[in-house]
Amino acid sequence: MHNEMEVRFLSLSGNEGFARAAAAAFAAQMNPGIEELSDIRTAVSEAVTNAIIHGYDQCRDRVVTMQMEIENDDLTVIVRDDGCGIDDIALARKPFFTSKPELERSGMGFSVMEAFMDAVDVQSAPGKGTTVTMQKRIRHAN
Repeated sequence: MHNEMEVRFLSLSGNEGFARAAAAAFAAQMNPGIEELSDIRTAVSEAVTNAIIHGYDQCRDRVVTMQMEIENDDLTVIVRDDGCGIDDIALARKPFFTSKPELERSGMGFSVMEAFMDAVDVQSAPGKGTTVTMQKRIRHAN
């Protein structure tokens, strides 16, 4: 089976829930288990929250793009922003690192994505934005 979708939404914190629900609805056609569906929702939530809080510094009129693709039992989720970018991706991926300590962020976003998805790739350039690509094999797919 092959399918794909793309949604674009403003960088409002309330849209994080929309992105999570849209990702779950799209992935549901693969017949994932409840745990797999929860993993996808959690990883998407972290990626979108990072785009809004870190990429756009909570600027409410910017756009986050989420693309999803199904190819047989493999799900790919891409979350993209055109925000400030990441200076040091390796540092940003370290557990407990946060560029916003004043917001009491845990610094676990990338670690959570990595724990719940099979692969996570981060591409970023300062001043040009960030693209997070996450992949998950759905083991309960028909």
